[in-house]
Amino acid sequence: MSKSKDFTLGLLSGALVGSVIALLYAPDKGSNTRDVLSYRLSSYMDELTHLIDKLSDEKESISEAKRKGDLVVEDARKRAEDLINEAEDLLGSIEKAKENVKESE
Repeated sequence: MSKSKDFTLGLLSGALVGSVIALLYAPDKGSNTRDVLSYRLSSYMDELTHLIDKLSDEKESISEAKRKGDLVVEDARKRAEDLINEAEDLLGSIEKAKENVKESE
């Protein structure tokens, strides 16, 4: 499981266990306890939504960085191929020049 799923599962499990313990040991009226639990659950859900949004944004940032990295690699590969072709052309020109010098001797 990924870290984010483990964290989410832990957060939800903790909220559930905390709620059950609060209900069992609550010295307050049931309606008050339910209101408190409802508020806490709502705040946990808001926090969870915020964390999910944050993780989603980070994933998008990573995807964008990977895309840019791939473009840089592709550009470097193209430039290397161009340099190799230029070097081969230069070597071919040198070979022709050598042959011309040998023929004129």
